[in-house]
Amino acid sequence: MPGRDRDEAVPSGKRVLALWCPDWPTTAAAAEAGRSPHDPVAVLRAGRVEACSHAARAGGVRRGMRKRQSQSLCPELTVYEADSARDGRLFEPVVAAVTEVVPMTEVLRPGLLVMAADRAARFFGGEELLAERLADVVAGVGRGEEADGRGRAVIGGVTARVGVADELFTAVLAARSGQTVSPGSDAAYLSTRPVADLVVEPALSGPGREDLVNLLWRLGIRRLGAFAEMDAADVASRFSSDAVTAHRLARGLPGRRPSRAPIPPGLEVEHVCDPPIDRIDAAAFLGRRMAQELHERLSSAALACMRLTIHAFTERGQRHSRTWRCVEPLTPEATADRVRWQLEGWLTGRAGSVDAPDSPVVRLVLEPVEVVNPSGLQYALSGAGLPGEVGGGLGDQARRALVRVQGLLGGEAVRVPVRSGGRGPDEQVTLVAFGDELRPPRDPTATWPDRLARPAPSLLVQAGAEVRDAADRPVTVNPRGAFSAEPVTVRLGARSYRLRWWAGPWPFGPGTARAQMLLADGRAVLLCCREAEWAVEGIYE
Repeated sequence: MPGRDRDEAVPSGKRVLALWCPDWPTTAAAAEAGRSPHDPVAVLRAGRVEACSHAARAGGVRRGMRKRQSQSLCPELTVYEADSARDGRLFEPVVAAVTEVVPMTEVLRPGLLVMAADRAARFFGGEELLAERLADVVAGVGRGEEADGRGRAVIGGVTARVGVADELFTAVLAARSGQTVSPGSDAAYLSTRPVADLVVEPALSGPGREDLVNLLWRLGIRRLGAFAEMDAADVASRFSSDAVTAHRLARGLPGRRPSRAPIPPGLEVEHVCDPPIDRIDAAAFLGRRMAQELHERLSSAALACMRLTIHAFTERGQRHSRTWRCVEPLTPEATADRVRWQLEGWLTGRAGSVDAPDSPVVRLVLEPVEVVNPSGLQYALSGAGLPGEVGGGLGDQARRALVRVQGLLGGEAVRVPVRSGGRGPDEQVTLVAFGDELRPPRDPTATWPDRLARPAPSLLVQAGAEVRDAADRPVTVNPRGAFSAEPVTVRLGARSYRLRWWAGPWPFGPGTARAQMLLADGRAVLLCCREAEWAVEGIYE
């Protein structure tokens, strides 16, 4: 068709179904404690609400609230600490029940799974009938069962919502309202959605996605349709690599293309268990060993794993398989977590159920299903300002390189930044020798009176400066914390610049103050006055 965008989404006949269990962390926490998921329940992480049940939201509780505030709004609220292992273990019966209906499923995270819907919909007579069938199956998980006397929680009364669309991202959003998006209508459906939907699902959000959404909101972009109308080249040149992915999602295009390269042989990791495994601790230990071996093979082949299938075989030949999909390449730690979640949920399943193991596990296989070239991936700077793995820290190659430099130049020759406390921007970052304990000299969470207000300068410098008034006399800060005269020009090196705007001064001690000044050439600088001497502390870009 003339004028058609070559990247425009075209109905391909392939459909994606997403099944979402709302507030899964609270459902799992309540089940483990023997409470109803319909009670006011909240899950905390670092003292703040990470997830809350519908009853808790009806009482005024919201995500991000502190524990004391949430309990004051809802006195009957029960709080639990976040536990990803508990969430994964208790989600296993739900996955098993869904797999009985549609064999091939992918778990994005505990509480959310996806599957190809085209063939299953034809088998059940349509997408709506398939969605109803899956919702009924999930609602029946654990119904009428009781704990078996060994302290194992039984999930019951699980609510599930199903969404169907052409693309995975659209299906996940549609599942939150239980909708089916017509074929070829993803872009139209997304155009009216709020831009905050880009971060509503953590399993599909890359690093820095929240900052992108906040920036788009400040720019006046409120809907995904407005973001989708931006030129792809402009997004790539002005924003991060994750913004390019988010832009494709907003346009209804695939968020990540499948790898074109075939999976080379020899990546699969298999272990024969001798003796057979029937305990969680043994399975977790083996999972860590196999995860490390898998990623050594991936590194040798210069590949990264995006989708992984975990197979477990029992003595009597029973097979238990799950496929895990991630928005970022799996790390050894993330792989070991998924092995533990899957086996813990299976091995602790109710005896006598259809999916319960009939005997101990004798063989475990980790099979990469989708691999990509890691050189084409964009990593966020984390840890010490170098490409880090999930959860922070340095990669093995970067760590070995820094250790070698220390061996050549000395331990203090390599330093890494640590967030610290202080009033000025230069005080809020402390350099610590690599390998030492990353303990800041000043508490960054403490209250610092007279702390410089945000935004902080993007570039920290140390350079002398002079501030002068209309009569070309030096301007200082008087004992009352004010300018001795109105500043008119700033001298940096051999050149003088007229001021277009200034703010401050903000004193933070006797005879010391900071001020922000906008120069005639458009540069904005942060100046600091100490003992009647000015210096440039930072530059705003």
